Amino acid sequence: MTNAFLISAPQSGSGKTTVALAIMAALCRRGLSVAPFKCGPDFIDPGYHRLVTGRPSINLDGWMCPETFVAETFRLHAAGADVAVIEGAMGLFDGLGASSSQGSSAQVAAITGSPVVLVLNARGMAASAAAMVKGFEYDPRVRLAGVIFNNVGSAAHGMLLKQALSDVLPQVAVIGCLPRDEFLAIPARHLGLVTAEDNPLPPEYLERLADLAEQHLDLEALLGLEANPSQSPLIKGGDVFPPLHEGEGWGEGEVRIAVARDNAFCFVYEDNLRLLREAGAEIVAFSPLDDRELPPDLDGIYLPGGYPELYAERLSTNVAMRSAILAAVESYMPVYAECGGFIYLTEGMEAMESGASADFVGIFPVRVRMLSKRKALGYRQVAFETDSVIAAAGGSARGHEFHYSEIGEMPLQLERCYRVTRQGLELGREGYRFRNCLASYIHLHFGSHAGIAESFVAACRRAYHET
Repeated sequence: MTNAFLISAPQSGSGKTTVALAIMAALCRRGLSVAPFKCGPDFIDPGYHRLVTGRPSINLDGWMCPETFVAETFRLHAAGADVAVIEGAMGLFDGLGASSSQGSSAQVAAITGSPVVLVLNARGMAASAAAMVKGFEYDPRVRLAGVIFNNVGSAAHGMLLKQALSDVLPQVAVIGCLPRDEFLAIPARHLGLVTAEDNPLPPEYLERLADLAEQHLDLEALLGLEANPSQSPLIKGGDVFPPLHEGEGWGEGEVRIAVARDNAFCFVYEDNLRLLREAGAEIVAFSPLDDRELPPDLDGIYLPGGYPELYAERLSTNVAMRSAILAAVESYMPVYAECGGFIYLTEGMEAMESGASADFVGIFPVRVRMLSKRKALGYRQVAFETDSVIAAAGGSARGHEFHYSEIGEMPLQLERCYRVTRQGLELGREGYRFRNCLASYIHLHFGSHAGIAESFVAACRRAYHET
């Protein structure tokens, strides 16, 4: 069995991320190797996981990906680590809808066979906290192993909480009581938390996190929790995907694909890169912010999402890189871009309150404007209506969309490859293609469609042999 547990909560804002980071920091300080995971399509929390553990954090999502893929992904990345820590999303049972567990942390717990440790914000509660915890035992697929009470006001308050839970659920361990500590709040921004790249968390903060866990949590109890593989649909094995290091190639492959990896482009599902590697690609990192030219001998480019609006001036003034990417697209090199990467391929951004307008690569003849309110949020399913560099017509894939920007009206003559739906609701056509360049606001998970990585590598291979 694998030493593993899933940190969840009754609702967002309970302190899951802070608690998960504190536990990871304390275990790493003990010299243990920690394999971090994140439920759902979040890109922010995995960045902090990686900062603390030194390992890439892997997204586990039972709606975007088949359950067998989720189980295998967990097994692959947990292998060789001393302990696997999964951070949940939202509340434990919150997922796609009111009556479906798809996309929920509970679904991931069931798939991986991982016990759940519930983080409960106990501010203003005593015996009521036990009643709340008891309510989370209603799903027999989920093994509730322990509780961490957060925002505890005093030692006496902690004793009340422990006694109340012991009276009602003696089989559920109290892992600890965390005191209120405003110092540990992580800054927020309009898209959620500030990225780890922009807020790298100083060593003294990480030390305080580790101290908090050591002083107030029963880490030995956590290290005694195990995932039960008999409860998860495991499939065939493979090698663990090694940690990524900026500026390096990660393995040898038949084709070389450049992936943008810097502060502006830091939102990518790590398994997308693993699947590209397994399909025969060598992944080479580059920075549209700092590099003046693309890596040599390329066969394709992957531009993931991020916060290009925060670095618009630097991206705009790096004319050499903009020109290099434009030339690559014009020469029919396969290029796949999503969200922030898509924005970078437009003509640029309209002026914002904090700065002037910015010019970008200019592949797509629209400009982007930032909005004060969120433009899109949620899961998306795309049907491939035409052939592209990532799929043949007729299939479908799943992903997620989350942004505060919008584009101008895209010319009708520019081809749309996707028909987009949300839980059966038609959202229109998207997935814009110019030559061998495909761009979209949607972050597709390559694990949702068995052929995406293979198709992109094959497109790059064809382009290589044709040049």
